[in-house]
Amino acid sequence: MDKIKVSTPIVEIDGDEMTRIMWKMVKDKLLFPYLDMELEYYDLHVSKRDETDDRITHDAAEAIKKHKVGVKCATITPDRKRVEEYNLKQMWKSPNGTIRAMLDGTIFRSPILVDNVKPAVKSWTKPIAIGRHAYGDVYKNVEMRIPGPGKAEIVFTPDNGGETRRMVVQQFDGPGILQGIHNLDSSITSFAQACFTYAYDRKIDQWFSTKDTISKTYDARFREIFAHEYEENWKGKFEEAGLTYFFTLIDDAVARVMKDTGGFLWACKNYDGDVMSDMVASAFGSLAMMTSVLVSPHGYFEYEAAHGTVQKHYYKHQAGEKTSTNSMALIFAWTGCLKKRGELDNTPDVVEFAKKLEESAVETIESGIMTGDMTRIAEPKPESHAGTEEFIDAIAAKLNTKL
Repeated sequence: MDKIKVSTPIVEIDGDEMTRIMWKMVKDKLLFPYLDMELEYYDLHVSKRDETDDRITHDAAEAIKKHKVGVKCATITPDRKRVEEYNLKQMWKSPNGTIRAMLDGTIFRSPILVDNVKPAVKSWTKPIAIGRHAYGDVYKNVEMRIPGPGKAEIVFTPDNGGETRRMVVQQFDGPGILQGIHNLDSSITSFAQACFTYAYDRKIDQWFSTKDTISKTYDARFREIFAHEYEENWKGKFEEAGLTYFFTLIDDAVARVMKDTGGFLWACKNYDGDVMSDMVASAFGSLAMMTSVLVSPHGYFEYEAAHGTVQKHYYKHQAGEKTSTNSMALIFAWTGCLKKRGELDNTPDVVEFAKKLEESAVETIESGIMTGDMTRIAEPKPESHAGTEEFIDAIAAKLNTKL
């Protein structure tokens, strides 16, 4: 068959460990046989980031700004053990955090549902989407180890020569730790606009949660901006569509969600969204059963795997042992990217291919062929599970029947 032409380049961002192994399998078995596409490739393997002093991460983000659409594999954010393991110069910051800060926007994550895996939370009958603010907080922090007694302060010096403001954070009597975080009104506003747009387009209710009773300036500013955006631009549209906007404290939201039926967008600050998206993914089946896309108000889209690099499986792979690693999130990162590329390029055959690949992946699991993480929760429980490559091969076989 003639290959389907993807008109505009896609920014491909490679990653680390087991996800890097699966990334190549997905391209070789599910994409390259059917698509004629130009990939602008950036290798964000942790050693490459170290080699370029993390310049390559910034270059990848700039490429997404240029081409509008990118797809990213999972990457290592090194701690001290990783610095030793890979002989790195330093503990480089999260590449996800760097790219998200450069693109701004909001991360939307939603579970991939299959008929033979029921949510662990019995009341959940509809998917719960997570809208995660993708700027600031601990992902763009500054922090230091305090060696001994002394005074720690926050200081703000206005550019216009106005009065310098300072507040004491802590009078240290001995060693400790200190962290400074920030956010921007403009980014919070973009976050709110993206969330209301997402919920309205999909005709689902929206929740938003912070802890403004404790954080009376930082978290309260999020609540104020969301409330203003809703009242000024969305209240009428939501009411006409029969939708609701609901604000509550983050701890109350966690308690409520465990008894809700689902079917809504839960907007969360950066760290909250990081945690809650993993919780929702796991409860709906597996961390590998979650779509993830960064949507920028400037028209940039970055699709990624919502999970990590699957380190333990990688070590097994290196030792020559058989692995059974779920590639669904990687596959759906590519299909999401292809659907958006096709939509922007007005190439419906690219969009249709992506939909058929998604159908093939879901139908493979529903037929009883799945990786080990899914067999533990599937109903009925299959007698065996597929290996990493075997699972991708099964998807490829089903896809081939659809094309």
